[in-house]
Amino acid sequence: MKKLPPLLVYTVLRLLAFLVPLAIMWLFFPIFREYWWLMALFAALIGMSISLLFLRAPLSDASRSIHERRSARPAAPSDEDVEDGTQG
Repeated sequence: MKKLPPLLVYTVLRLLAFLVPLAIMWLFFPIFREYWWLMALFAALIGMSISLLFLRAPLSDASRSIHERRSARPAAPSDEDVEDGTQG
């Protein structure tokens, strides 16, 4: 089986860290149905806390893969190189 890209894994986990608390508050706390903006705010804070505590390894993997892709790309010429080449 092909391994999923780390950025996709991290994105899905972050979405779950937001959507699960949102669904729990929606189902079990009916007062939040009236104050949906407060429910979304609390879900965002809970999701951010969960991701800081438990998603450090997926974040490191995603960051590492982004860095590897960026460093494998050939460097673009700098402005000085372009200016020096056109003034010949």
